[in-house]
Amino acid sequence: MNYQKTEVRAIDNIGITVPEIETAAKFLEEAFGATAIYDNVIPSDPPQSGAEAEATLGFAKGSAIVHMRMMRIGDGACIELFEMKVQGNVKKDIIPSDIGLQHFAVYTEDIMVTKDKFEKAGGRLLKGPNEMLGREGGEGNQFMYGLLLGGLL
Repeated sequence: MNYQKTEVRAIDNIGITVPEIETAAKFLEEAFGATAIYDNVIPSDPPQSGAEAEATLGFAKGSAIVHMRMMRIGDGACIELFEMKVQGNVKKDIIPSDIGLQHFAVYTEDIMVTKDKFEKAGGRLLKGPNEMLGREGGEGNQFMYGLLLGGLL
């Protein structure tokens, strides 16, 4: 494939709002070997809130970022975890047919080892491993979808 050079070089991070950072970070560590790079906001800091933060970051009025942590998985893009306090927000589990971030994918040397770690960390895997479909098909190319129910991520 012939790629053209552009000003954008790669994805730096994907942001995910989670109910509780320590639980989400522990899951990412156990399931994927993620490491915490840094905490940008910690619970003892004043929360990021108010009209200026709402205008800059686009979150709902009355919300507050109380904890932010950047996580790295291997050599890929990072996952930036946001723990927010939002008045009246009731968490529902997100499924792939919902609008928004549907999934993120990881490369692995051994899908069965990763499968075991994912389940042990609290994830629930769907059918698989499955052979990759279409143009991604080929010897050794497999995938599985998993769900993180109960507020892990």
